[in-house]
Amino acid sequence: MGSHRRLAPSGFDRGSLALCVLSAAAAALGAVPAHAAPGADTRAQVDRLYEEAEKATQAYDEADERAGRLRREVRDAQDHIARQQQRVNGLREQLGSLAGAQYRAGGIDPAVALLFSADPDDYLEKASTLDRIGARQAARLKELRSALRELAQERAEAAGTLAELERSRAAVAAHKRSVERKLARARQLINALPPAERAAWDRASRGGRADLPDPAGAVAPDGRAAAALAAARSALGRPYVWGANGPSGFDCSGLMQWSYAHAGVQLPRTSQAQRFAGRQVPLSQARPGDLVVYRSDASHVAMYAGNGQVIHAPYPGAPVRYDPVGMMPVSSVTRP
Repeated sequence: MGSHRRLAPSGFDRGSLALCVLSAAAAALGAVPAHAAPGADTRAQVDRLYEEAEKATQAYDEADERAGRLRREVRDAQDHIARQQQRVNGLREQLGSLAGAQYRAGGIDPAVALLFSADPDDYLEKASTLDRIGARQAARLKELRSALRELAQERAEAAGTLAELERSRAAVAAHKRSVERKLARARQLINALPPAERAAWDRASRGGRADLPDPAGAVAPDGRAAAALAAARSALGRPYVWGANGPSGFDCSGLMQWSYAHAGVQLPRTSQAQRFAGRQVPLSQARPGDLVVYRSDASHVAMYAGNGQVIHAPYPGAPVRYDPVGMMPVSSVTRP
């Protein structure tokens, strides 16, 4: 979903200038005869729409991840509030029992009870018991007041989290509508192409570049990178699905998160966050398994696969595939 421009040769792709359409399709479309290629204006419009859709997808992913975290916080808070309410109810029952016992035992004035007591020692023992009951009652009252304050605070915090969750849900819905509008418009433009041009576009999207060297021989530097790279390779051919992180479909950052999960590494959900999920290295030092982040806003991410290529989920209609590392402007390379 990069912009239509010719890129300067990189250290990985010397001698070739890749024209970027829909993140990588333009590179493939460059192999299509000129008379069959879509018009430049359509290319530019679709490219722009897909780039905007990918940015909206990353915003959707971020809002959706936040909503999921808030849902868990709300659930945990509700469970804790329920336990706290049980504690309050138990304290109230204990206070009621103590008050009843005190009333039954102390219903007569202690001085009068002493006058009528046949055994002063028995009276003193009972009086001592009443004193102890009073102390216990005071302690329970103090504990109850503290529990009620905690319960009120937790309910207020839970209400705030619920309100934040609703805002995050609204953001998810707004980003979803934005993505869907842009993708629908892009599809309209593609469908409006003459049949031969549309067929060329679809072939290029599905197939990618046919002139790339085989990256299968590239060796990852360590076991973790090797596991992530193997997972990414196993996803080759699976469809781009915006907002998805596998296993049947992926968006760009979802593929990276899913692949590194197979290596025991929990990456953040978005390409912007993945950019900082490790040590940044120069592009010239990229090794298989590194994350290659594209555009100044870090709205696209791929995995370096070796031999000047990356594995990525390009855009709707294009499956997970290899493309040149220089398919669009690289903003950073991160080694998780």
